[in-house]
Amino acid sequence: MSDLLDDVVAAAGLTVFGAAATARPAGAPAPFPLLPGPELTGQIAAVRARGLDRVVLCGPGAGAAAIAATLGLDLTVLDTADPHRVHAALADRLERTVVVLAVPAPTVVTDAHRRAFLQAFEDAGLHDVGRRFVVVTAPGSGLETAAREMGAPLFLAAPTASALSAYTLVPAGLAGADTAALLAEAAAFQTPPPPRAPAGFAAPAPRAPAEPPAVPVLPGVALGETIAAAVRAGRDKLAVAPDGTGIDGLGPWIERLFGAALVTVALENPSSWGHEGPDVLGVTVGGVLGRAIMPGGGITPDLSVNGPLGAQLLAWEQAALVAGAAPSPAPGDDALLHRLDSGVPAETPALVEGAVEVYGRTSAPTLIAAIDELARAVAPGGRVAIEAYLDPDGDAAAAGVRDALGGRVARAVTFGWGPRAAPGTGATLLITGAVDHDVRVPGRPYTFGELQAASAAAPNAGPWLRLHLTDRATGVGQLLAALGG
Repeated sequence: MSDLLDDVVAAAGLTVFGAAATARPAGAPAPFPLLPGPELTGQIAAVRARGLDRVVLCGPGAGAAAIAATLGLDLTVLDTADPHRVHAALADRLERTVVVLAVPAPTVVTDAHRRAFLQAFEDAGLHDVGRRFVVVTAPGSGLETAAREMGAPLFLAAPTASALSAYTLVPAGLAGADTAALLAEAAAFQTPPPPRAPAGFAAPAPRAPAEPPAVPVLPGVALGETIAAAVRAGRDKLAVAPDGTGIDGLGPWIERLFGAALVTVALENPSSWGHEGPDVLGVTVGGVLGRAIMPGGGITPDLSVNGPLGAQLLAWEQAALVAGAAPSPAPGDDALLHRLDSGVPAETPALVEGAVEVYGRTSAPTLIAAIDELARAVAPGGRVAIEAYLDPDGDAAAAGVRDALGGRVARAVTFGWGPRAAPGTGATLLITGAVDHDVRVPGRPYTFGELQAASAAAPNAGPWLRLHLTDRATGVGQLLAALGG
């Protein structure tokens, strides 16, 4: 059971169970991320009317992926240089494809994606290829110039991590999301109606207050204040799980939203490993009002957040602001370009077991012994961060490594399709894979495989291991079997 107050804070169809419903002095600022105007929805609809219905998002896509997963939309998020992933994206329904480049400024990876799709469109004999791109970027960026040169539809927006910005809403809207409804849900949550007296009772006559009045805390503010209080009390891990009532995929986006403020563990479901320990705050999210009953003996959450998707997005953004979080920074291009220029140094594996090569400082005799050794190097309260430089679709089974390792070690275990900026003290487990069919980056002296290898460099701090799968499918199966998953 929760050791937090079991209060309920509600507004505009969204409820937060477990957050302290304290009050703030009148005039105290409440954090409200600015919502786009309604003209954005019309602009998205105008671009969508061209009939290109297969949407590829190139850029950070956690917010758009969460919207797509919840609404059941067909959206391809290409935020990796993995050549298997790129090859599959280039081979799928090109004649119906629109590519959304959604980053405040161009990066090495998004530039590579743009070049690859531009070449693929031309090779397929498609006309007016520039119009098959949509660009969302900051005013004055290099991508704005590229968009105007290509004749691509252009959306200019200030840099932001908000899921209610053009960077997320444009690709989600092109994929079929009702962006007007999402913004309406967020707007209703942002400005909740004033409390009303119960039916049959007259509201008391207003009296001059003896002291400055207080305004109730909104659910997103209460959520953020409760999370901040938990962190101060030593619970600096946030385990987020969908409760099965219609809101899916928010965990990875919440992880990016909170950044280095706390370690966010995105659970596959409420019964997944990763919610144990005095340093973990368990949260479920869902679409049905009321605290959901966890099926199959799952976790009883400390907090549960239930309500419509647009309100969920705004509530979590408010919570992150209140808790003092800052989104995870994107990995810089300078180090990546240096590694591309100098080449990835040749390495000798510390051990080889089946289809898995183990790299790093270890004298362990077996694969599982090396992983256990890495986990033991993490002090209580730390975390093991798994970064998989693989294909999120073709190698999707690799995501099961998080749950399998989480059931084996008494530490928080996070998982992400690399690269990720993993906060907190702990260790990093890198997973890379052999490249069966590489893809050259047009106009550049490197391939996507080389770009991916340069991205998967060992971290600068903390213990680490890199597991290289000489056969991806076999290696993932072998790794899961070794972990007992």
